[in-house]
Amino acid sequence: MSALPAKLPVLFDHDGGVDDFLSLLLLLTMPQVELLGVSITPADCYAEPALETTTKLLHLLGQPKVPVSVGQYHGVNAFPSAWRAQPRMLNALPHLLTLPPEADQPHPDPRPSPVVLAAQLAAATQPVTVLLTGPCSTLVQALALAPELASRIGQVVWMGGAIDVPGNVRTYNQNGSAEWNVFWDPIAAAQLLTYGLPLVLIPLDVTNQVPVNLAFLRQLAQQASHPLSHLAGQFWATTVATIPTYEYTYFMWDVLATTYLAIPEAFEVETLELAIIPTGASAGRTLRQPGSGQWVRVAKHVDTAAFYAYLLQQFGPVGSPLMAV
Repeated sequence: MSALPAKLPVLFDHDGGVDDFLSLLLLLTMPQVELLGVSITPADCYAEPALETTTKLLHLLGQPKVPVSVGQYHGVNAFPSAWRAQPRMLNALPHLLTLPPEADQPHPDPRPSPVVLAAQLAAATQPVTVLLTGPCSTLVQALALAPELASRIGQVVWMGGAIDVPGNVRTYNQNGSAEWNVFWDPIAAAQLLTYGLPLVLIPLDVTNQVPVNLAFLRQLAQQASHPLSHLAGQFWATTVATIPTYEYTYFMWDVLATTYLAIPEAFEVETLELAIIPTGASAGRTLRQPGSGQWVRVAKHVDTAAFYAYLLQQFGPVGSPLMAV
């Protein structure tokens, strides 16, 4: 009898937005993934409700023992407070209100998340994939504590950056060239590129191809008899008015990055030399920089049909049986 393939060990750092939690749900449906730990960067969230939602989703998908930690660093450029508060409504959704009492009692690791992440990398018995759907500060701080742990990382998949498209930051102190996950801590982002890690960047160039649209939500609603489809549909419904200005659209930023772990063949990836500007009016800008020596694999296109089909599969017949209802 042939041995079962080894699972992909994953450490997941997120920053508490709606799409971060959808990414967590998606990760928990992937049979090929072993989730070693979750850390929360308090960037596009307030830490307390983000911890509550994370704990509840782990209980809901039958993995309450996955370690959770919370960062204490608050970045350079804060996300708008209205965005950070928006995910609070998730904890009021029926599925998350009717969980057993223990799901309402988070018990995170008391150490700051960079310390926990460093310890988890040190304990790993095989190369670990680090999935980042928020800023990269926790990983950079962990490697500052123990630079030799870079050798324990098999790959870093980061939703961040805007290379050949405009950024999505609209503030008085940025010229529109940056993406928010990079802009929150552009100094750490610039540092990340210097480590020579096997980094896969999922920038706005490719996430712009997968908006949250009603056509997809209708398809998801048609399979609402699957509990996870119903829950995911409720999560995405909260995004329709999350960013109520004409210059913004809610995209599947983090969910797309998470999907890369399962269907990398759906992505067209290019290897580029990049740099990130750490300060000034262009702080957070991610640009091509020939001669920098900072080579990064960058997703440029995705097979959107394959992507949406994968989501419908995982949030339907594959993932829903895992969900406690």
